[in-house]
Amino acid sequence: MRMRKPLALILSGLMIATAVSFLSQPHRAVAQSVDVAVLLPDSKSSVRWETADRPFLQAAFDAAGIKVSITNAEGDATTQATQADQAITNGAKVVLLVDLDAGSGAAIIAKVHDAKGKVIDYDRLTTAGPGADYYVSFDNTSVGKLQGQGLVAAVKAAGIKTPRVAELNGSPTDNNATLFKNGYDSVLQPLYDDKTSGWTKVADQSVPGWDNQQALTIFEQMLTSTNNGIDAAVAANDGLAQAVITALENAKLPYIPVTGQDATVGGIQNILAGKQSMTVYKAIKAEANAAAALAIAIVKGTDTKSLVTGTVNNKTSDVPSVLLVPVSVTKDNVASTVIADGFQKWSDICVGNFAKFCPPDWMATPAATMSMGATMAPTMAATAAH
Repeated sequence: MRMRKPLALILSGLMIATAVSFLSQPHRAVAQSVDVAVLLPDSKSSVRWETADRPFLQAAFDAAGIKVSITNAEGDATTQATQADQAITNGAKVVLLVDLDAGSGAAIIAKVHDAKGKVIDYDRLTTAGPGADYYVSFDNTSVGKLQGQGLVAAVKAAGIKTPRVAELNGSPTDNNATLFKNGYDSVLQPLYDDKTSGWTKVADQSVPGWDNQQALTIFEQMLTSTNNGIDAAVAANDGLAQAVITALENAKLPYIPVTGQDATVGGIQNILAGKQSMTVYKAIKAEANAAAALAIAIVKGTDTKSLVTGTVNNKTSDVPSVLLVPVSVTKDNVASTVIADGFQKWSDICVGNFAKFCPPDWMATPAATMSMGATMAPTMAATAAH
């Protein structure tokens, strides 16, 4: 039977109006049930969070058949709190947390505990409140010690007898930055205190939020205040090291011994080019796998004691922990560390102007194009509270 035109037009109009009304409504994400939620901090303090931690964690949980959500707060504590709320709503039994500061981290931990969930502090220890249920990271004081020792070695190799040193520290809200500084100061402070050593600290400043652009400004100000009188620098990671290098280049000053951390592509390139003295390699795949193993055990209700290597005190409680061992990387051992482990690839490093600094036969090596982290096995160190 043919529909009369007026009725057809009316129905057609109603359908269009309904569609317009639906499309004009605010978008609402459909809640998806998850077992584990990972809360990453940002993508500015280090490229590692998105290029390494995210894919390694995703792969570990996928392999175990565990439903996981991974979100990034992009440096905003309010956003991270909202992401935690959503994780709880979605039924997450475990939250892997990289906090942005101790206060907001403690608030998230309290919410998850109220919901009968567990929290694993991932890479950064939350130092406010009673603490997380577990902590997975590297021995970060040892990271700093490697940086201090690396600077001493580089200064000696450069033949600098009376080095004037600047310290460019990580974010004041990141407990890891405090541990790194504790580590390198344990090496350098005795030299500063020894009046016969020739070592002098001429500048010491933290970089809010690990922001590389702010680090550049801060180091330029250090150069100005010392009348360019800086002979060596501790930079807490490769991004801050790049800020030091850029400041020197902008001022048309020679390169100086400078440390780094994270073994990024940029950091390795600078080391090979002679612009940076060293970096610290932290096997992120091993860290991600250790955290995932704990989370999976919690979700499945299996024993976690065999996975824990010690405890770390968060100023209130001894938190069961898994701490991994960092490795110092210089020009001499790039091939045998980050390349051999598949953490970085020659094909990513040896590009543009940096190609001339690479081994002549790099394209023929098995690790030339190996995927990041393909061969790295976990290395763990039992540790007491510190």
